[in-house]
Amino acid sequence: MLSPPKAAAPLTDATPVPGAVPTRPAASTGPAARRPARLLAAAAVVWAAVMALHAWVPNAGVNAGSLFQTLLPWTGLGVPVLLGLAAVRRSRIAAVAVLAPAVVWATLFGGAITDKRSGGGDLTVVSHNVNEGNTDPAGTARVLVGAGADVLALEELSDEAATVYSRELAAAFPHHAVIGGVGIWSRYPLADVKAVPIMPWTRALRATARTPHGPVAVYAVHLASVRVSAAGFTTDRRNEAARELAAALRAEPAPRVVVLGDFNGTFQDDALAPVTSQLRSAQREAGDGLGFTWPTAFPVVRIDDVLVRGMTPRAAWTLPATGSDHLPVAATLGR
Repeated sequence: MLSPPKAAAPLTDATPVPGAVPTRPAASTGPAARRPARLLAAAAVVWAAVMALHAWVPNAGVNAGSLFQTLLPWTGLGVPVLLGLAAVRRSRIAAVAVLAPAVVWATLFGGAITDKRSGGGDLTVVSHNVNEGNTDPAGTARVLVGAGADVLALEELSDEAATVYSRELAAAFPHHAVIGGVGIWSRYPLADVKAVPIMPWTRALRATARTPHGPVAVYAVHLASVRVSAAGFTTDRRNEAARELAAALRAEPAPRVVVLGDFNGTFQDDALAPVTSQLRSAQREAGDGLGFTWPTAFPVVRIDDVLVRGMTPRAAWTLPATGSDHLPVAATLGR
């Protein structure tokens, strides 16, 4: 006996239709979906504000502000990170907000990455922390001679290394003075040589170079080392040495002054303002790029510099690596 045919099931919204192309559910556009984008936009604005107001970042006992300023050029890495996150979220508002830190970074460092070198100048100077553990001081000396400097300042000299440098540099620099761990070598006669008491042991030296264009006061300086540890960014000894150096520079009567050395800090670090407020950075005014000098394998900061007063920087650059963990820095200066 045949059964009567079953009635067809009624179609509902959940019933699949043969041949139909499945569609994805529409993305939520509610407040919950927009919240991550807004957080990204807020993060970009906050990051821009911190960069722009870097001088106001507190040290809070661990010198966080000083460390932040030391690494300030690298804050630009936040821009591609934030932009990538905005792309993942497909958020236009976040992408637009990323323009804020990009503009701030460009304002702070955009001019530094262009080539500002020009011709002219009548004095070429070089500074190098040669590293007390350098196993090839003779090779380092050859690199420095090849730079064609008129005045050379060396820091972190051991007694044994100073003897080697004096021998290797004698032909190019007939005049030199070494006190403690710093020294000045010059093509021109040196006068008024004296130690500058910035620390209990000698880490700074001053001399007058009698150049054909007039006398120039030359300082070779090595401020105290800093460390990053669980206790924070330890800079107290360096900062005290900077204050002592600043006092010596304020008392310096010479109209033309060149300060060469390892400052164990960057020009942006306000802790060094007692010194940097009196001087101009050759790299900032006449360099090509940011001119990072330490560490040699992958330089991330510029702690070695050529600072001047009463002279005009014409060009500034770094020299090839030597046996040291610092790169040498050089500058040509005009009257």
